[in-house]
Amino acid sequence: RMLTRTPSVVAQVFLLLSIVLVIAIAVIQINQQQILSPGLKVSHGIPQEGEQCPGISSYGSSPGALAKPLDDCLNKVKERIPVHLHKNTSVYLGATAGMRLLRLQNESAAHEVLASIQSYFRKQPFEFRGAQIITGPEEGVYGWITANYLMGNFLERNLWSTWVHPYRKETMGALDLGGASTQISFIPEDPEEHFNSTLQVKLYGYNYNVYTHSYQCYGRDEAEKRLLALLLQKSNTSANVDNPCYPQNYNTALMMKYFFGSLCTQSLRPANYHPNQLVNFHGTGDPGLCQEMVSLLFNSTACRDREDCPFNGIYQPKAKGNFVAFSGFYYTVKALNLSGHFSLDDFNSSMWFFCSQSWAQLQFMLPKFEEIYARSYCFSANFIYYLLVHGYNFNAETWPQIHFQKEVGNSSIAWSLGYMLSLTNMIPAEGKLIQLPLKPPLFAGLLVFLTAMALLCLLFLVYLCVVSRHQKNIPHVEHIFIPE
Repeated sequence: RMLTRTPSVVAQVFLLLSIVLVIAIAVIQINQQQILSPGLKVSHGIPQEGEQCPGISSYGSSPGALAKPLDDCLNKVKERIPVHLHKNTSVYLGATAGMRLLRLQNESAAHEVLASIQSYFRKQPFEFRGAQIITGPEEGVYGWITANYLMGNFLERNLWSTWVHPYRKETMGALDLGGASTQISFIPEDPEEHFNSTLQVKLYGYNYNVYTHSYQCYGRDEAEKRLLALLLQKSNTSANVDNPCYPQNYNTALMMKYFFGSLCTQSLRPANYHPNQLVNFHGTGDPGLCQEMVSLLFNSTACRDREDCPFNGIYQPKAKGNFVAFSGFYYTVKALNLSGHFSLDDFNSSMWFFCSQSWAQLQFMLPKFEEIYARSYCFSANFIYYLLVHGYNFNAETWPQIHFQKEVGNSSIAWSLGYMLSLTNMIPAEGKLIQLPLKPPLFAGLLVFLTAMALLCLLFLVYLCVVSRHQKNIPHVEHIFIPE
């Protein structure tokens, strides 16, 4: 009986212990996660896209004229935010490459634009927190933060609807194409090896070594101004210039100051430069020649054929993993009737087809036809091809890893959201908030082990119980020994 009772007691102890441990681990894990929730509050969790406000760098010569376009933009914002919340709503203004160029070209003009904006916003019902010009690397990192934040690569909700750090989830690289600059940002294969060329970003207690570079004058608009300047430089006449990147039969007359007025084209100005002189550009729709002209915008000789230096003498580690390409990248591929991710061959054939169309045909091909954009999509497509393939070294194999995307849910992928999250401290650097007591695999493994142990103990106790009852039911027979 002692032998039967001992295993029974041991099994009961193990069963009770397993149940207690399962409950304890689960309670600790859940409570710890509840403490760690980041408590995102802006716009009910994920900030929504607001109104598109005007570019401010174009008002360098007339900062006082900014009030009207800002009014148009802000009136829509006022309608979306309840009146009683206006005074508690913070407003930040960040300016990027257009203003960086203006500051380099005319510092006092840039200062006047910012002063005009500050004066304007101080009269508004919102809590104005200042205006500043952000650097190229900051613009790149903020775009990278936005993309990964919206895609849930920093935090995600688990089974208990609490915020946790995703297990083994890779971040995405970010490719941003603005009007005056373009940015590439990603985490290299070996961040330690590239420590001197990366920025350390600390989010929720985790360190990310992000390689980022901003190429000034390589934004879509500034790059096209440089192309127009090169075409004029190579032309025999300044009155009529053929443009292989403009659609066949498209003609436009542009003032010299339109493309030579920029700091990006200053070195290409002719000796007889007259700002108001008109230049007639005639579109020839020649994709091969367009690509040849676009290649002249990139200085590859400065790199001396080094693999880690694609162009302009700028060091870049090998692009790694998936990338999201937004802003100008997205709008250009959309014009080519492409979206998401696709092969390099598909991109090239769509680009070639689009660039071969006449101006009259294009008007039927584009869902939203605006002259200033329609005439430039062929150039943009060739520029994107050259930048990604010859600039950043993507190839036919890695091209499908680029996702051309405008938004996640209802939120646009742009530097501005990352900028706002940073300023409002919605992504805190310190992160006790995500250091869970147990890593997900260990937590799951322990639960499975302890649950299996509890079931085995339970089955063993049932077995002992059945054996015990069986023994009780065996009839008792007395043997009487009679001595002979």
